[in-house]
Amino acid sequence: TVMAAAGSCSWFPPLALGVSLLKCLFINAYHSTDFEVHRNWLAITHSLPVSRWYHENSSVWTLDYPPLFAWFQWSLSHVAQHFDSNMLRVENLDYVSPGAVLFQRLSVVFTDGVFIYGATECCRCVQEPKEQRDVLSRPSFVLAVLLLWNFGLLVVDHLHFQYNGFLFGFLLLSLAKHLQHRHLQGALLFSILLNLKHIYLYMAPAYGVYLLRSYCFTQDHRDGSVRWSSFSPLRLLALGAIVTSVCALSFGPFVAMGQLLSLSTLGVHLKLLEEAELPRASMTGGLVQEFHHSVLPSVTPSVTLVCTLLSILPALLSLWGGPRGPRAFLRVLLICSLGSFLFGWHVHEKAVLLAILPLSILAVQNREDAGTFLVLTTTGHYSLFPLLFTPAEFPIKVLLMLMFTIYSFTALRKLHSGPGRLLRPLEYAYLLGLNAVAITCEVALPLSPWQQTLPFLPLLVTSVYCSVGVCHSFLRLYVSLLRPEEKPKQL
Repeated sequence: TVMAAAGSCSWFPPLALGVSLLKCLFINAYHSTDFEVHRNWLAITHSLPVSRWYHENSSVWTLDYPPLFAWFQWSLSHVAQHFDSNMLRVENLDYVSPGAVLFQRLSVVFTDGVFIYGATECCRCVQEPKEQRDVLSRPSFVLAVLLLWNFGLLVVDHLHFQYNGFLFGFLLLSLAKHLQHRHLQGALLFSILLNLKHIYLYMAPAYGVYLLRSYCFTQDHRDGSVRWSSFSPLRLLALGAIVTSVCALSFGPFVAMGQLLSLSTLGVHLKLLEEAELPRASMTGGLVQEFHHSVLPSVTPSVTLVCTLLSILPALLSLWGGPRGPRAFLRVLLICSLGSFLFGWHVHEKAVLLAILPLSILAVQNREDAGTFLVLTTTGHYSLFPLLFTPAEFPIKVLLMLMFTIYSFTALRKLHSGPGRLLRPLEYAYLLGLNAVAITCEVALPLSPWQQTLPFLPLLVTSVYCSVGVCHSFLRLYVSLLRPEEKPKQL
């Protein structure tokens, strides 16, 4: 095998340019309340002193991302003022104008350059077969399409509206550095990512165990167990210095201004003080609300935390227990992402992309992972359909998902040609059942009398059916991880 060189291939720039032009076609399409969320953050970071960023509460959409993302919004605001300065006024709540829409849409397209760069680096890590293949059948080409043209990322960022591509770019770069055994660079990029959006803490256990086992311990016994005497304190200090430095740069200015309390509530319901004593705009996660069930038992955050830890513990122990390479690290990272997605207390359906995108790297390398990818992407992407509920976007989401799904099946089948199937008959039957779910939830139920009496029934059906596929993918990943590992041909 030989290493791919995606950046020097003539096919990569057209792929990236083509998807960028497609994104521009969605400028005037539907956008969610996240559009106003980010406009308000632009206004806050541009118009107010840093000391007030996490205390401004004129809007319900208070700044609730870590400080590095706040600085990212601050930098964007200096470009936004040339499109429409009125969008940067904090008092202009729910402000929409052609200039504001154009800037915010284009800001997502241009900052996706980080994602394109990350995809390039991941394609470089894919090893091509020695025999010459048609370009369309090369693993690096297939991976580039699966990443750049990912259906979920397209609809979530460029229709629904968010900056996930920018963030996933840092993740892909970090993973690529680890695949290249440049662990310090990978740790630095992941530390930056955590200080941009805290949802990536889902992956932190996998990173921590892998770096400690594979970087801080430098030798193994013959049976694969860790050689404790090979521990390198200098390597641990280097990792600690990287993480500490990034966090200090991110949180340090706010701590110096005495805002540790506001920052400490990031994503956590703080119970040390009465609710009335807390600043309304502290970083508590926006409009997340708590509900107590009247029939089913109410689930507390502590219960979900225990369930999440128990779901990922065997994977972490497996990663620690023997000499595991980057492929095993990727599987454990996916298990941590899906475990948090399945058992977390407050989880958005968009979080399934945390597993889908990294799994693309494994799917082009391994037949079993390709099957898992097909199940997870098909169900995970369909679970995003309720995010786009307007009639005008219905044909767009259906067409885009069909194109991506058909390509994924045909390309991976050709890539892993040989005896056997990527999926079992029951898995095919389950995925075909999504057609019936789509017709029921998108057409039949909205036109039925139940639309008035049971308005949430389509969401319930979609959620329950798709959860089966996500759980099945989670178990498939565990089987692949815990099965005795053959000598890897790639990665």
